[in-house]
Formats: sequence, structure tokens, C-alpha cells
Amino acid sequence: MEVPAGLAGGRVSSAAALPSTSQPAAVQITVLKAQDLKTLKSDVLVTLVRVEYNRAVLGESSKVDVLPDGTASYNFTTSFECSADGPNSLDVIAQKPLLLTVVEVGQKEKKKQEKTTPLGQAVVDLLPLLQGECSLKVSAPLYAVPASPSESPRLEVMAGLEVTVCTKEPLLSATEFSSGSLLSVTLEAAYSVPEALATDSQQNYMACLQVPAADEKELPLLFRNGIVKADGEKEPLPRPKNWPLGNILAPGALSIPNSFIVGGPYEDEDGELTRSEDMEFRLQAESTKRIVWDMERRCYLDAAAVAVLQRRIAECRYWPVELCRVSTAPASKGKASKVDKGDETQISFHGVAYVNMLPLLCPGVKEIRGAFRVFGYQDSEVFEKTKSQHSIFWELKSHLSLIKEGLGTPPLPSKTQKEDKDSNRTSPSKIQLSDGTGGPDSTRICSVDGQQYSEAGTFLVLEIKLDKALVPKRLREELTRRVKEMIPSRPALPAQTEGAKKVVEDYHKRVTSVANAILSEYHKLFGKQLPDQGAIDHQTLEEQKHQLNHELNTSGKYFAFKEQLKYPVVKIVREKYLKTTAFETQEELQAFLSDLYVYLVEQMHVALNQLLSEEGASPAPPSRTTQEQLGLFAREAEANKDYKLASLYHQQRIAQDQHNIQAWLDYGAFCLLHEDTTKAQECFQQALSVDLQHIQSLLLCGIGAVMLQRYEDAEVFFEDACCLEPSNIVAWTLSGLFYELQNNNVQAERNFREAKKLLQTQLSEERRIPEAAEGGEGKKDISPSTDPEEFLPEGVPDGSADKLSEVVDPALACVTSKEEATAPETALEAPSLGSGPHQPPCTIFMKAVEFLMKVNAVQFVHKALAHELLSPQGGPSCGYYLALARTYLLQEDLPRCEQCLQEAVRIDCTNPNVWAQKGHLWYLKGDCGQAKECYERVVSFVEDAVDMHFVYLRLGSIYLEEKEYGRAKQIYLLACDNSASCLTWLGVGIACYRGNPARSF
Repeated sequence: MEVPAGLAGGRVSSAAALPSTSQPAAVQITVLKAQDLKTLKSDVLVTLVRVEYNRAVLGESSKVDVLPDGTASYNFTTSFECSADGPNSLDVIAQKPLLLTVVEVGQKEKKKQEKTTPLGQAVVDLLPLLQGECSLKVSAPLYAVPASPSESPRLEVMAGLEVTVCTKEPLLSATEFSSGSLLSVTLEAAYSVPEALATDSQQNYMACLQVPAADEKELPLLFRNGIVKADGEKEPLPRPKNWPLGNILAPGALSIPNSFIVGGPYEDEDGELTRSEDMEFRLQAESTKRIVWDMERRCYLDAAAVAVLQRRIAECRYWPVELCRVSTAPASKGKASKVDKGDETQISFHGVAYVNMLPLLCPGVKEIRGAFRVFGYQDSEVFEKTKSQHSIFWELKSHLSLIKEGLGTPPLPSKTQKEDKDSNRTSPSKIQLSDGTGGPDSTRICSVDGQQYSEAGTFLVLEIKLDKALVPKRLREELTRRVKEMIPSRPALPAQTEGAKKVVEDYHKRVTSVANAILSEYHKLFGKQLPDQGAIDHQTLEEQKHQLNHELNTSGKYFAFKEQLKYPVVKIVREKYLKTTAFETQEELQAFLSDLYVYLVEQMHVALNQLLSEEGASPAPPSRTTQEQLGLFAREAEANKDYKLASLYHQQRIAQDQHNIQAWLDYGAFCLLHEDTTKAQECFQQALSVDLQHIQSLLLCGIGAVMLQRYEDAEVFFEDACCLEPSNIVAWTLSGLFYELQNNNVQAERNFREAKKLLQTQLSEERRIPEAAEGGEGKKDISPSTDPEEFLPEGVPDGSADKLSEVVDPALACVTSKEEATAPETALEAPSLGSGPHQPPCTIFMKAVEFLMKVNAVQFVHKALAHELLSPQGGPSCGYYLALARTYLLQEDLPRCEQCLQEAVRIDCTNPNVWAQKGHLWYLKGDCGQAKECYERVVSFVEDAVDMHFVYLRLGSIYLEEKEYGRAKQIYLLACDNSASCLTWLGVGIACYRGNPARSF
């Protein structure tokens, strides 16, 4: 069959598709042999193989006898040419396979031709030729051809063909291969279709979209021959993708080798129906009447086409995918018709889906897949959303009848060609709409039946994939290098030369250690001589000395003690005598050794005398505070609004250990709180310089960079955090918030979706683990050293307080606001947004808020809370209001803080963290009565609030002010048990002294 010009090639590729200086490349095909032919037909005797490509027969092999084991050796070679301007362009290589048909040859009868019957078909994918390969050797599955249309097709692999395909040189040079790309579009199915659409099985259901290419050309990717499937089970997963071919006789050969539709969770898709409320509708639609294609179309894009594709997506994010039903009916005879005589192509149910292509411009994104709603096609609406002026089916109007017969897809004309054709358009079109009207104007107007798509809720499921991302994603190594470049290098620590005094002190310590060890050995041998036993005579001492020397030498302990003294002696030589070079003469060496020996003996006597004089004295306790204590002291100083002292404690903590990452981060959070963003960023970068793979430091550096408006640096930090720890929910969420600040909503939504997927996985894993028995966790015990009766309020009988909750009114009403305000406490630990039974709805944004509150990043907290308010899984929960109140407290906006806490109490009046914050609010306002009631309620709860340390401190101070010294003592002791500090023990001392000065000390 002769194929019309332009239909077979898919599109006329640009000249850059193949090397401009090269001649057409010959693709050579060799069919070696067939195997297991007896499985196709047991009595087959003679066969030949026919090779076809792009609907053209390349040749047939000679007739070959089939051996008893079912093999047939053909050794048949043929070829075709691939060229940019010919019918077999690179686009054709990408989307069309080699078709091999094994034909059975019957015995020749007199005066009759030999009878030939197709026995099986196989396909060979030529795509590897566009991926740098020059030679392929495949064992292609050979599928059976049904003997009659009524026979059920056998889809299983029955036999095989060994085929080799080769070219002299790669079809693409290394430069073209790296700069070009392969685009594939898979149309799976149309679901929830109108009842009237799928009533006639003889109709051809088509869908089409066009891909821009170089030189203003556009390639239409047409999906035809959609199959109507009635109600029943869902399509299986995974299932193979199909070739866009119409001349395959074996149904099994329609499947593309090693290419499958695998599906996936709806929430991971890039389409429109991904919300939780869409799930039930999609599940129901997938098992009702639908139109299935499961077809993949490919096209090769050279470097120029890739650039055009990228530019077009940036200019217009939505691309139209048109859907219609096509039928061809004979023209009416007799009277004149509105159209010319001949076949009339009728289009009905003309719809369009709008595919958001913008995700393909995100770094590293190579594919989008999802469900997209179908609407009735209307010119004005399509132009407004996609800037497309013509229907794709209108552009293909003259070829639709050929396409319906499976002859191919023509290229769309260039932009100038379209304009010329539009200006010269004078005759009515042969395309008829379902209402019988025709012509160019009516073709671009949606027919009434197209509106049924919206009413039925029709949606298309399709996938668009590139083999290379349009915007490459930075590699982890590059991100690490960028992070190193952004962190200023810290000066190397100078070589520490120990002074003579220090090395002598070390020698004294080592002599003391050895002396104690020798004394211990002496005591083991002879026992410890007590003072009342009198002195030991000289002869006995000499005997003990010889025996001790013998024991030390024979046991090897003498050598061990000598080795212990060697290193400090070497240090004395270097630091005291400054001797680091060899001696020139033996006399000089002897003189030095004599001098050194005298000095070492003198210092040995000094050390031994000091040891004997201090024997029996108890060692002094260590005076250095720990890192945890310094951190607590800093927070207490902030609570007292002594910010200078708090800064000093932070600096002492860092000076104690400059490699303590948490110390740097805490100091940075302190600076961030007081709006010293530059210093905060320096602290975060110092923490990151200690460990470039510390995820919290990376995130905080990103936050600091945003606040300093260094957005490029911030992107590197956030991207590096996500690459370093891909399972970190907070990293993906904060990165999404950053991209939202940059108005990059597509990337932001992708990051949020990744975070939600990780959270869902985490929650699923947690649900699999049985919950541990609580066993009384959270109950508060009073220290045995305290007297519970001292905590009783006046009027409560003795012995009636076994629990703290019995002395605090359990029915305290919600406190009311007062207008008095003082500077808010801004350095309390960030309270948890809930724990235990008060855990808020777990969302990615509340997890981010938990992290952000600890570092005082208020700007990001507000953005996360805004998302939480709109999130279907979130909303205005107790945790939401509690976090919002905390931000207002940091910003010294006490009235708004009070409003938020009132809403939090209304939602959950048993949350201890809410009452703790209310107590802090009243305390800062100066209303100690209201603060006292809130704090007492917090203490009475079985579950502790997060910042109990400051609840105890402030409640204790209120009791001291009100001269309730017994209660103050009790509370301060609880604070000492919880986290002891100078302030907690000072409070205990003051309460004891004021309560009973005579018994306090």
C-alpha cells in the first residue's frame, strides 16, 4: 500500500535532528532464526519471515523448512534509510517498532499460487538507536495470529525470533544525544464518560495534543481507537503500554516490551483530582463505563525543540488535550449537499482537558502524571487558557478519514502556513459536527454534546515523560561545594606550645601517679603500717626494699612505670630546655643528661613532698558547669529579662566547647529572637561548619538567608537539606514555604506533596507498632523530703491532701483580660503544641511549626500556620491557637495572645500547655492572682506542661510574695527535682528561712 506523503513520518524533523553533514543512515536488520514455531501450529512445515517498517514492506526471506524441534533459520538481511527529510525520521524511529511476521507457506497446487497464512508476529523497539547504541541483538517474543476474527487471541508468548539491528555510526552524535531529549506521552483512559458517548462500538474515539518543535513546527500526538469497556472490575496494575499501530495482526504484539503502566497513589499525582474528597469518585469511576487506550506516543526533540518546549511551557502553563468521537458516513446523493460529495467525517463530543505542564520546569522533574477534567471545547475558553487559536482536529481535518483507517498522523503546518491557509479558506470543510453543521467557524464551536463531559465529571488519566529533565537538578556534590563556599572559613587553631610551667606540672602529676602505684604495691606485699605500730628498723626496710624491687622487676611493672615517665620527660626536654636537635658531641650529650637528671630528681622530690603533705585531704569538687546547666541558666536569665547575662551564658557555653553544634544553634536562636539576624546567621553557619551534614543547621542557615534576603543562598541550603535527608518531613515543608515566598507555587506544591507522602508513611508505620502500656506515666510524685501538708491552703483539714489536685480548685473559670501590660517574656522554651491526649491533628505544617517555634523563626511560623488553617487535615485546632499565641507573645502583642489562648481553652480546656501560657500571660501583665490560678491548675494536671520549670519558678515567686512559704518551699522543691538550678535552690532557701528562720539552718 502506498502511504500518502507526510502521513508516515510523524513529522518532518528539523535539520538538526540528524547531523547536518551526514548522509542518510542505513539501518540494517537481520533475522537470524525462529524458535518454538511448533507451539504456534503443530503441523507447520515451511515458513518465511516478512519485515515491515513504517507501513512499508522491507522484504521477505526465502522459504525455510521448520525442523522437528520447531526452529527455522532465515538469516535474512534487509535495511531502510533514516534521514531528517525522509519518511523514516528520528521521530519515526522513536515511536514506531520494526514489525516481523512469520508466514506459513502451504503446498502449491496446480495453476494456483502458494497459500500463505500469517502465523505469528513480533515487534522490535528501535529506541536504543537513539540512546547511543549502534548494534542490537534481541530475542523478540513471537505472538500467535488468530486464525479467524472469532478466535480468542492468545496473548501469552508462544515462540521467539532472534534479530539483530545495527548501524555503522550512532544516529545521534554525543553532543546531540546530550542536548536532545525524548518525550513520551501515555494516554491511559477516559473515565466517567457520558452515557451517550459510548453507545456505538463502531465509532473511533480519539484524543490528541500537539508538541511544539523547532522552526515553528508542531507535532500532533494522536491517540486513536479507544476501546469502550463496560462496567466491571478496574484495569489491572501493572499493565503493558500499547504501540500506536493499526496494522498488527497479533494482539499480543501490541504491547511495548518492558513498558508498563504502574499507577500509584492519587495524592502523588500532578493532576486535578488528588484531594481526599475525590478519592471515592475516582474509585467508582474506574470500575464503570470507560474508554481505554493504554497507548504511548513518543517523539524525539533536538536541542532547538527542547528550547522551544521550555519556552512554551514558561509562556503558557496549560496545554490542551482534545477528545472527540469521529465517524465517517457516506455523503447524501441526489440533492445538493452543503458539502462536497464523498465521505463526511463527523466529529461529536468534542472536549478538552487542560494539562498543567509547569511542573516540568521544576529542577529534576522529568514526568507528570494525573487525572485531568474534560470540558466542552469552546474556542474562547481554550484560547484564554492555552493561547491555542485552532482545534487540533481542525488542523487534521483533511486526514481524519485516513487516520481512522490507521494510515498515520500528519505534521501540523508551521505558523505562517496556518495563516496562509486560513486566509485562503473559501470552501466549506468536510468535517461535520454532530448537529450536521460544517465549515471552519462551526468546527471551532463546541457542539452541545461536548457539554456532557462537565455534567458527567469526565476525566483523562495521562502521563507525560521526558528522558532528561528540562531543568537539571543540582547534584549532592555540587550542593555541598556551594554550602562550603557560602560558609566563611574559620581560622585554623594555632599550634598550642605548652609552656615550661605546664610540662613541669604534668611531670609532677605523673610522678605522683607512679608513687601512688608503687605505694599500693608495697601495701599489697607488706600491709599498711599504722602510726601506733611504731617505726620499722633500718634492716627491715632494706629487706622490704630489695623484695619490692624484685617484685617490680620480675612482674614488668617497673618497666611500665618507667614508660609512664618517658613522655613527660620528653616534653620537659622540648619545652623547658628547648632541645629538639641532635647533640654534636658525646661530651655535650653527657653534660646535658647530667643536668637533666639533677633537675628531674629535684622535681621528683617536690612532687613527693607535695603528695605527703596533702595526704588525707579530700579532693575539691569540680567547679565547671555542664553544657546543660549553662543552657538552663541562659533561659532563666532570659525569663528575668536579663539579656546581657543570658548572652554571657550562651557565650560561656560555646567557649567551653566550640564544637558543640547545639550551643551554636541555641545562641543563634537567641540572636534571632532579638532581631540580630546577621549574628544569628553567623551562629548557624558556625554550627554547620562543624558538621556539613547536620540537617537542622542547614535548615536554620536557609531560614537566616531568607531573613537576610539572600534567596539564592537559601535555595541551596534548603535543597541540600532535602538531598541530604530525603525522608525529613520538616525539610520538605520548609523548602516548600521558601518556594512559596518566591512565588514558585508549582515547586512549593511538589515539596508539600512529598512531605505529606512521607508523613502518611510515617503514620502508617506508627499504626503498625502496638502502643506501649502507659503504666502510670505522667503522674507527679512529691519528694519524700517535703511535707504535703505545707502546701494546703487555709481552711483545708490536715491529712486531706494526698494529691496536689485536691488543693487546687478544679473548676477554675477562664480568666478575663486586663489592660495592664508589661514587656513579654520572650525567652521561654517554645512550648509543645500538645502531647499525649492533647496531640493536635498531625500535619506537615504543625510539624514545621514545632521546629520553628524552638528557633524563634516567627516569619516562617506565620506562613506555616496560614497553611494549617486552610489544610483539610488541619484547621483552627488547639495547637494552632497555642502556636499563634506564642508568636504574639514573642512579638509583645499581648491582647492578641490573650484572644488566641481563649480560643485554645475553648477547644481543649484540659491542655496543660494552654494554661501554662495563660499563666505566663497574666504574670507578665502583673496580675499575680490570675497567674497563680493558672499555674495551680497546671500543677494539678496529671500530665505536665512542657515548660514546667518556669511554671514552678513563677508560682514559687508568687507564693513568696503572698507569704505562703510552705507552698513556696513545696513548689521550689518540685522545681529542684525537675531541673535544679541556682534559682530553684535559692527559692527553697528563702522559703525555709522566711517560714521558720530558727529551723532553717
